[in-house]
Amino acid sequence: MTRTGKCFAVSMITVCQLMALALWFSATAVLPQLRAEFDLGALQSSLFTSSVLFGFVLGTLISAVLGLADRIEPRRFWAASALIAATANILILTVPIDGGVVIALRVVTGICMAGIYPIGMKMVATWSRGDTGFLVGVLVGALTLGSALPHLFSVVVPLNWRWVIVAASVSAYAAALVILFVNLGGTPGASPRFDPRMVGHIWANKPLRYACYGYFGHMWELYAMWGWIGLFLYSSLSDRLVENAGVWSALSTFGIVGIGAFGSLAGGYFADRIGRTTVTIAAMCISGLCALLVGALADAPFAVLFVICLVWGLSVIADSAQFSSCVIELADPHQVGTALTLQNAIGFIIALLSIHLVPVVAGAFGWWGAFAMLSIGPLLGVLAMIRLRLMPEARLLAGGKK
Repeated sequence: MTRTGKCFAVSMITVCQLMALALWFSATAVLPQLRAEFDLGALQSSLFTSSVLFGFVLGTLISAVLGLADRIEPRRFWAASALIAATANILILTVPIDGGVVIALRVVTGICMAGIYPIGMKMVATWSRGDTGFLVGVLVGALTLGSALPHLFSVVVPLNWRWVIVAASVSAYAAALVILFVNLGGTPGASPRFDPRMVGHIWANKPLRYACYGYFGHMWELYAMWGWIGLFLYSSLSDRLVENAGVWSALSTFGIVGIGAFGSLAGGYFADRIGRTTVTIAAMCISGLCALLVGALADAPFAVLFVICLVWGLSVIADSAQFSSCVIELADPHQVGTALTLQNAIGFIIALLSIHLVPVVAGAFGWWGAFAMLSIGPLLGVLAMIRLRLMPEARLLAGGKK
């Protein structure tokens, strides 16, 4: 295949990922409207984000145990997952928004994400020729921009939450059709299988364990920030009596989450050149500091608040792909699949906890307290990565670049 063919195929896979992953935060993006129309409580609001994460963990475990990624042709697996996820998403419009069925539909969407995001990486990997790190960064960037897309939908379509749900579903339907016509660069390799018998051996690997600790700190912050920053900005703008606060908060949130795509690309680029622990430590120091500042600046000039939030959005995802890279480089080759599944499963469970804690802490101590709580994750993550950096096994990372 020519280089042009590779660029076109990888670009199309990335665009399809972006279009389908809009489903992930499609309901979260319209939380301000939903809370106003249906008087949703803190728990119900949290579940709009956390139920998708729970579904993703469940779907990842099911796929890994059953080996679905190896049994089903990847483009068909991806397309079927996107079609089911889009249907579950649009069915939200047919059920009571404050009932349990809508949460069940969000869980189904999350389960299907396990057939989209990881399988997209598998398809991109068929084109990798010495640039795997960069391509993984591209896919994480697509995840980030796709997560931001519903906030843009809420502005470019009529400002009605129902149209945002429809737009996200139509986007995924279109992606499911297009992906079937994308060429692969070769036959996808077998996915490393999950083997629960290996868990003990993996956890006994001290460097690998500390790489996971760093990831857990990162996940404590990431999805809670993505899930609640829009409502925080909406509250801040409403308190200032800004006209069209919903429009401006949606646009701001799109920029803040979406800029993380550039952070992901930059993180992958620099990690291969100056070291994985260097990049992860720097990213978590910056994002943790932003978490401490943002809530305290709620009443500051909005331009100042927005710039700090942009820096937060850029840094909070910049290290994400590097934790998976650490696992791949530190784990026994026969244990990589189980190690990655274990890392992701625990990380997303931690994210579920922080997502639900944010509104509770915000209700008791305000947004400053809630976001300051999130800074605990980066702090512990930095300590874990410093510890990893001091270990002799750190030479295995990024070709000897710590």
